[in-house]
Amino acid sequence: MDFVSAVVGFRQAELTSRVQLAVARKLLDTERMQGSAAVKLIEAAGQVMTRGDELVAAATGLGGQLDVRA
Repeated sequence: MDFVSAVVGFRQAELTSRVQLAVARKLLDTERMQGSAAVKLIEAAGQVMTRGDELVAAATGLGGQLDVRA
């Protein structure tokens, strides 16, 4: 019975290990997708800010020139 118990224990440990590895892979994939989405949001926000400044300058004439006095 000791041999059978050892084999059953080994199989249970192997199954647990496989499940944990699959969960870890899924978490890693999810984190990568979220990171990629965050980068895209940051890039889009930067483009909106740049375009927004250009539109305001064109509409109001503000920001087109810089006055500097020494």
